[in-house]
Amino acid sequence: MMRLRKLLSSLMAAAILVSAFAGCNSGTPTSSTTEETGNDSSVSTPAEEEETAEEGGGSAEGTPLELWTFQEVHRTFYETMADKWNEANPDKAVNLTVSVQPFSDMHNKLTIALQSGEGAPDMCDVEINKFPTYLEGEPQFVDLTSYVDPYRDEIVASRLEVYSKDGVNYGIPTHVGATVAFYDTSILNEAGVDYKEIKTWDDYKEAGLKVVEATGKAMGAAETNGIFIYEAMLAAQDADMTDENGAPTLDSPESIKALTTIQDLAQSGVDQTIPGGSVDGEEGYGAINAGGYATIIRPLWYMSRYPAYMEGIEAGRIGIAPMPVFDEADFGVSYGGGGTGTVVTVQSENPELAGEWLCWAKLSEEGNRDIWNVLGFDPCNTSLWEDEELTTNEDNQFISFFIDNPFDVLNTIKDDIRTIKSTYAVPTISDIMTTVTLPDIIENGVPAEEAAIAAQEQAVNELG
Repeated sequence: MMRLRKLLSSLMAAAILVSAFAGCNSGTPTSSTTEETGNDSSVSTPAEEEETAEEGGGSAEGTPLELWTFQEVHRTFYETMADKWNEANPDKAVNLTVSVQPFSDMHNKLTIALQSGEGAPDMCDVEINKFPTYLEGEPQFVDLTSYVDPYRDEIVASRLEVYSKDGVNYGIPTHVGATVAFYDTSILNEAGVDYKEIKTWDDYKEAGLKVVEATGKAMGAAETNGIFIYEAMLAAQDADMTDENGAPTLDSPESIKALTTIQDLAQSGVDQTIPGGSVDGEEGYGAINAGGYATIIRPLWYMSRYPAYMEGIEAGRIGIAPMPVFDEADFGVSYGGGGTGTVVTVQSENPELAGEWLCWAKLSEEGNRDIWNVLGFDPCNTSLWEDEELTTNEDNQFISFFIDNPFDVLNTIKDDIRTIKSTYAVPTISDIMTTVTLPDIIENGVPAEEAAIAAQEQAVNELG
């Protein structure tokens, strides 16, 4: 009974948090936290704006399975994979119905269904920063470990770990989300800067000073409404925002170093504020499209933003390289940012089939081909990273658009893609960082160390 009460309490807290933090990863109150809309995007997708859920798929044949998602593009992917599965496995066909719902509504409905013990779907997409809440107490998700095992050796381990608890896999990742640097060569060339020579944050600053002097434009964006760069700097130092118990560590030496670097880049004019406070929002897209920023630090899923939202930037202009690090010896380290973990709920009447199909759809080579080709995300299955049929396909819009082949960059960083733990404290930390800490160090001149200490105190107080 105590365990049940603890679970109900945790899930009710989740409902409150979801309402406050609508949006996959590193989110803010006004930011989306999904990899598709941007970890810290303020741009809504059509699915998020719908007032009612839309259902798709389903047929008269096969075992009925229901899946909830908050992304229309995910529905296309899932329905495609169901058709392919049924063609290859007619003896265990699935009759998949996918329901696309607004982000907050879907997570709230899932919370209530798990709390009440009825009404949950067989499967559901869960945004990465919401995931830890559902793992509080006894998870109401099916243990997927045995279904992951056939693919485990080929999957980026950190992307499985983020949706796991006590060594048990509860969620299946959608992408790697490897953080890289996108460089606008039309700006860098004017300043005589070769982006391939930028390996450390010192190199970045030196190049940025040249860019500012030669062009009057910013080397990068000083973001107040997104914590991706802060998280990437922590990951590069093998640090985190929380300790092994999930408690905040915002005043750690590594955190202070990251915030000090962010502040120094802003105060020197190398990085400059961006409209909307984020590179992943409508105002930010406009500023980047106008050629105002030479560098964007984001996971590889940001590739889709260029052809979708920045039509003024032509193919062959943007280079991709590993993100800058503090120590040149660490060059090639990356941070896996953003994400959606798909789960099988304990209320499913067909958990075995749901688990088998889900892991095949999202972890197999065939599934990961469509994750790249249909969704445009860097696939978690590393066996595809050297598949020339996939990686050299010039018909793919992302391979043809960028100077550097995304898979060449992935293969450079694949051995050290780190993660930031997604814990119950992360939404609170993200809120503090974007509403107080980053504005203080970037816009208000509060010393970085002082801001870090204040952020830690506030996080501890708010989290109890």
